[in-house]
Amino acid sequence: MNVNDPIGDMLTRIRNAQMRFKSTVRTPASKLRGRVLEVLVAEGYIRGFEAVEGPRGLPEYEIALKYFDGMPAIKEIKRVSKPGRRVYSPVETLPSVRQGLGVAIVSTSKGVMSDAQARADKVGGEVLCTVF
Repeated sequence: MNVNDPIGDMLTRIRNAQMRFKSTVRTPASKLRGRVLEVLVAEGYIRGFEAVEGPRGLPEYEIALKYFDGMPAIKEIKRVSKPGRRVYSPVETLPSVRQGLGVAIVSTSKGVMSDAQARADKVGGEVLCTVF
């Protein structure tokens, strides 16, 4: 299956799996998806992920979803920068998600990181998604 927006596809898979209260979900593997998942683990939104081999021998990530008191840890996950409209932000105007309760994932020249880490490193970049 050919996907035009791999990050959007991964976020939708996570969102759909959490609506069905699944414990894990699989997504095709790529470096960018792996970096986004690392930020989600570091911020405590998912339990973890591991690289596994898919049904046709292609690499995949198996994501262990996180729940608290029977509710998903991720209440809202949105794609900001899309293939048809990229959204770039300098460090001064990086978005604050829900007055700092959520996190924006930013692709910078120093790698993929959270908005707080980007502010600390004084670097802006492409805002990939927001998570709350």
